[in-house]
Amino acid sequence: QVQLVESGGGMVQAGGSLRLSCAPSGRTLSSYGMGWFRQAPGKEREFVAAISWSGTTYYADYVKGRFTISRDNAKNTVYLQMNSLKPEDTAVYYCAVKYSSGTALLIRVYGYDHWGQGTQVTVSS
Repeated sequence: QVQLVESGGGMVQAGGSLRLSCAPSGRTLSSYGMGWFRQAPGKEREFVAAISWSGTTYYADYVKGRFTISRDNAKNTVYLQMNSLKPEDTAVYYCAVKYSSGTALLIRVYGYDHWGQGTQVTVSS
């Protein structure tokens, strides 16, 4: 059973940057799609970014141009670089792994098989 561990969250002022990392235990992730989602208090979990096994990336419109998802297969780690952060980016950020092939569900919460425990990102104005 894979366990995904997120790190890198914290508190930052608006306009600042953070880099989140997601590392698994128990499985190599290089063959699978990976995604980042977030959930703010009182709101549903929403898509942020995803990367296919081949490296194709997908972004939600509200983070496009500010966030970058990447993967380092040698380190078995997926990253989310977040720049120009805004107070509305405040949320718990989750990484997830999608075992099935295909890219159609990479932007959907229900497309993923395992989730990390989440890391808090707080952006102050």
